[in-house]
Amino acid sequence: MPRRRTVLGVGAALGAGALLGLGGCTGRDAAPESDFVLLDGSVLRTADLRGKVTLVNFWATTCVTCVKEMPALVATHQKFAPRGYETVAVAMSYDPPAWVVNFAQSRQLPFKVALDNTGNIAKAWGDVRLTPTTYLVDKRGQIVKRYVGEPGMDALHALIEKLLAA
Repeated sequence: MPRRRTVLGVGAALGAGALLGLGGCTGRDAAPESDFVLLDGSVLRTADLRGKVTLVNFWATTCVTCVKEMPALVATHQKFAPRGYETVAVAMSYDPPAWVVNFAQSRQLPFKVALDNTGNIAKAWGDVRLTPTTYLVDKRGQIVKRYVGEPGMDALHALIEKLLAA
């Protein structure tokens, strides 16, 4: 019986990992056409991002992992932005806009922050419900990788380098 439990335990762990997308999933689906309403009221469209490697991060001010990973996202943005890299942080619909504005201002986020008041952006990007969920999009507007949870920054940086060089 112990062997059976081990197998079941491994199966359950693998199932949980697949469900959470811990390793990220690869794909070459086109990034959905979205209108990102930024904190300053301007609108950024998915099409505006073509020609840049873009990280789209769905997050919330109440998400502990989101808050924890934000300094690494800032450092990543600062490292790669001069080479044609963009970051769009999309606050979830349940996140109070005043909290998002306060967070972005108090931490001096150097990248674009959007409010998804209706939840339509999260729905278009695969019905995102778990935060953080992050997509890496290539210069042609194709989704290269999706991460649920905090990405491994070394691997993320290596992938960004590869996409910027392409």
